[in-house]
Amino acid sequence: MTSSNTENRTPVIFIPHGGGPWHVVDGAMGDPVGYSRLSDWLHEIGERYISQAKAILVISGHWEEHIPTINFGNDIPLLYDYYGFPKHTYNLSWSAKGDAVIAAEVEKVLKNSGFHVGKEYSRGYDHGVFVPLMVAAPNVQIPVIQLSLVDSLNAQTHISLGKALEPLRNMGILIIASGMTFHNMEGFFNKNERLVKLSDNFNTWLNNSVSTPDEDERNRLLENWASAPGAKESHPRSEHFIPLLVAAGAAGKSKGTCRFSEYLMGYKISGYIFED
Repeated sequence: MTSSNTENRTPVIFIPHGGGPWHVVDGAMGDPVGYSRLSDWLHEIGERYISQAKAILVISGHWEEHIPTINFGNDIPLLYDYYGFPKHTYNLSWSAKGDAVIAAEVEKVLKNSGFHVGKEYSRGYDHGVFVPLMVAAPNVQIPVIQLSLVDSLNAQTHISLGKALEPLRNMGILIIASGMTFHNMEGFFNKNERLVKLSDNFNTWLNNSVSTPDEDERNRLLENWASAPGAKESHPRSEHFIPLLVAAGAAGKSKGTCRFSEYLMGYKISGYIFED
């Protein structure tokens, strides 16, 4: 899988994955309207983009390691890394499998850019992977590879990580970054109008930054995200935001656009696609 043909260059997608196993919880975490809209968008991604890809590489906000680490497993279980949900949410199944050959391609491009890379063989797909993709591609037939974040959560490191991954797009590998553009757990449980306003301000800033046409300026803005209005209130810890930086790096010169922006659990949540 070493083709450099750009004719079918894949996009890069950032998806908000929502809370826990919302897709199989009655009432969808208390926001059936918001989750219905997210579900519709994920179905669209499945039909338009996943159906055309040869493989998927997912970077989730729920996996951090000291160095970027690739899951080389084949029969990968589901990792139910959420707590306090109904029993049936811990007995889900999904048809996705890994692929060591494709995982090795991911390893190769990262090493070519100077990254030290780890390998994992037994970790399951976390809910930042299987929950949104069970909606987008419930019967997925192509390999799904997962790559960890780096636990420093350094912005520049993750933009560089994304840049290293960009050649995979010429091989038919669809890069999906899975996180949230707002992730303040106290805010989700104790909604207040001040935080809603701050999150709206951050969402507006973020949409404008992602759509900045110049790659270098876009990445400069995103690298300095923490100084944006409402940033720290929207992300007291940045693990759910950092996957977007990987996506921006992998986008290269591809234009970023906001394709989903809805209130979800009381706060504005956005999704982005970078494509030529």
